[in-house]
Amino acid sequence: MSLFSPPSHFHLPNAVVSHHGSDLINLPLHSPQNPRPSFDPLRPLKLVASHHSPIHNRRGFRLTCLGSDSAFPIPPQNVDLTEGGAGGGHDGGDGDSSSGGGGGDGGGGKEEDAEGEEFGPLLRFDEVMKETEACGVELPLDMLEAAKTTGLRKEFLLRYLALQGAAWPLGFLTKYCSMLRNRMLADPSFLFKVGTEIVIDSCCATFAEVQKRGKDFWNEFELYAADLLVGIVVDIALVGMLAPYARIGKPSISHGLFGQMQQACASLPSSVFEAERPGCRFSLKQRVATFFYKGVLYGSVGFVCGIIGQGIANTIMNAKRSIKKSEEDVAVPPLVKSAALWGVFLAISSNTRYQIVNGLEGLVEASPLTKRVPPIAMAFTIGVRFANNIYGGMQFVDWAKLSGVQ
Repeated sequence: MSLFSPPSHFHLPNAVVSHHGSDLINLPLHSPQNPRPSFDPLRPLKLVASHHSPIHNRRGFRLTCLGSDSAFPIPPQNVDLTEGGAGGGHDGGDGDSSSGGGGGDGGGGKEEDAEGEEFGPLLRFDEVMKETEACGVELPLDMLEAAKTTGLRKEFLLRYLALQGAAWPLGFLTKYCSMLRNRMLADPSFLFKVGTEIVIDSCCATFAEVQKRGKDFWNEFELYAADLLVGIVVDIALVGMLAPYARIGKPSISHGLFGQMQQACASLPSSVFEAERPGCRFSLKQRVATFFYKGVLYGSVGFVCGIIGQGIANTIMNAKRSIKKSEEDVAVPPLVKSAALWGVFLAISSNTRYQIVNGLEGLVEASPLTKRVPPIAMAFTIGVRFANNIYGGMQFVDWAKLSGVQ
């Protein structure tokens, strides 16, 4: 006998059969005061069917005996015989995940909207391919994979397409160098900042070299050129390591200790004062860790560039002195000690100063006035980086004298 379709000869007095969205069957058929229900064939079976919940197409019935023999109301005994089994719960718990978790994801929705305001809506794969085909541009593999899995922000895609239309070698570099591309996508003024740093540092270094070498400047031009080339590499590293970058797709993380370290480093902000964005929240511990992490990177770059730059200079000086010696020749600087000085100086002094410069630039760029008048941010970048280079140059001379390198 099925509970869902009682036979025609089975009658219950004043029974109510109703179809509700609760997916439960109540069968209060007896009680201490009414151990056995009486069956009266003359009293009709009352069937009431109601559909209150359009969410699920489940069949459950509630049977309630309304016999007058009961001395007091009997609380219904719930028996779950729904199609979902004993653990089905109610409609809100086992429905669509998007509707079931909507209440808890309100904050995430607001963050998504805020990120959409800054970088545009998230484009699906077909929409991305439509844009790229219209421009005749082929996406790099990582961006193509991100478009298939997570989607691409419209602003990132438009900026990349614009970069591909730029003159050579910018289009070539942004296509095959992901580090440059991601920084250009996150900050369109990245190249301006790099160029400003290089021009200011090169001009200051040239002025200092001319004053230092005097009439021997052209005779020692190769030393100046070596220092200048190494300085350009250092400038690019100083600006690039602290620049914000677009986080596209999901990074591939290897397993083991190296994978854990890689994941921890990837979760750090690009600089101590990097602005928080939807999806990019940083704790105080992460910002403090960023200072030391960037210090290690800066120190490594300084030591390597010091070895290369000072090695070239020492080689040229020794070659000249092997041909012609002079009493006015200064001592050849120690190679390893000079490189170590560069490493320590970049790790402590340069790291601290450029972190502050990045933070100040971020504040100015985020102001409403600067957004209406972009040249204000460009002028501020020139001024603050010029002052930073002057102060850093004077500080390095003091450090070199204290360490005995010069």
